[in-house]
Amino acid sequence: MQTNIRNIKFSKSIQPAFIELLRERVNTYFKENRISKQGNSKMTLKTIIMFSLFLIPYLLMIFNVFSGIIPYYILWLTIGIGMAGIGLSVMHDANHGSYSKNRKLNNRLGYSLNMLGGNSFLWKIQHNYLHHAFTNIENVDDDINVPLFLRFSPNSQKHWIQRFQHVYVWLFYALSTLSWVTTKNFFQFFSYRKKELIRDNQELKKELIKEIIWKLIYYFFLLVLPILLLPIPVWTVVTAFILMHIVIGLILSVIFQPAHIMPTSHFPLPDDKGKIENSWAIHQLLTTCDFSLKSRFFSWFIGGLNFQIEHHLFPNICHIHYPAIAGIVKRTAQEYNISYHVHPTFFQAIKSHMKMLRYLGKHNQLNTNNNLNSKLTSVLGLRLKNQT
Repeated sequence: MQTNIRNIKFSKSIQPAFIELLRERVNTYFKENRISKQGNSKMTLKTIIMFSLFLIPYLLMIFNVFSGIIPYYILWLTIGIGMAGIGLSVMHDANHGSYSKNRKLNNRLGYSLNMLGGNSFLWKIQHNYLHHAFTNIENVDDDINVPLFLRFSPNSQKHWIQRFQHVYVWLFYALSTLSWVTTKNFFQFFSYRKKELIRDNQELKKELIKEIIWKLIYYFFLLVLPILLLPIPVWTVVTAFILMHIVIGLILSVIFQPAHIMPTSHFPLPDDKGKIENSWAIHQLLTTCDFSLKSRFFSWFIGGLNFQIEHHLFPNICHIHYPAIAGIVKRTAQEYNISYHVHPTFFQAIKSHMKMLRYLGKHNQLNTNNNLNSKLTSVLGLRLKNQT
């Protein structure tokens, strides 16, 4: 059943003081410390490093600095790591408008996604709007709308093949960005136009033309040029290109998916009038979790997206500030007796995510109300740092 996005409303009567107090405390933190909510010199340095991880190996490869097939594969792998780093640590903030106060700079850095084979225009619809506004809501949040052989929500239809999705999901994670640069983006254009998320056919045509141009540029530099210039077989270039995307796909998937597809996550459905039972802020806490908050390098590389709760509550704040405001969010949530879910390590988060996928693949119906996290944590035997 298709959900009308425009009909969905969050409750304004359930603990409205929570988000008001939280915003006040976060704003006070920035005022007292006299710092901007956007990026600073640390963000600039990170941007240089991430683009260098992408551009330097690419130039070393194109100018044939090394000889032999193995060095080329290593360079392609490094390019993939650099691309993932740009996506997580630069593009993501830029497309949220949190990288800089300068809107033009945000837009230009946001277009780095197009340089990597994606599409900034579609990202803002899928991620900024559908995912952030309607997290884990069936038929609205595009991040849980997956093909029939996968099941990311207890509210989606179950098929027999999903029984082993926790095993073969890794293949789809690995190929996810390869799907973006080939077919997915084009399907999204027509899907979003049908849902009226793209204003009219004129805008659709304009963005499609831009997408085709960007895709041609992407394939020329990442595939055609290496085939023409490198003294290695074509099949080597093609397989290295695919390997690069496997690296990117796996990195992005294991960062984004464990933040929401978890035993602690809620998957609420709107009622007949389109109303969600909780306020938007509480909804974000119930559908999201943090992980591995003590690993500074890990947090640095993935753009602070292990602080996913903070990101969902304050997407307009640059990720370099999330460690500082996490304590404020946790303390305020505890005062209002609202769940704040944290997995101590990244591997524990992955383990819980896999258990959730296995459970979704085997069980036809789950309790999707506020008892979901207690039910699943009991069934799966999970031990989380869940402060309520």
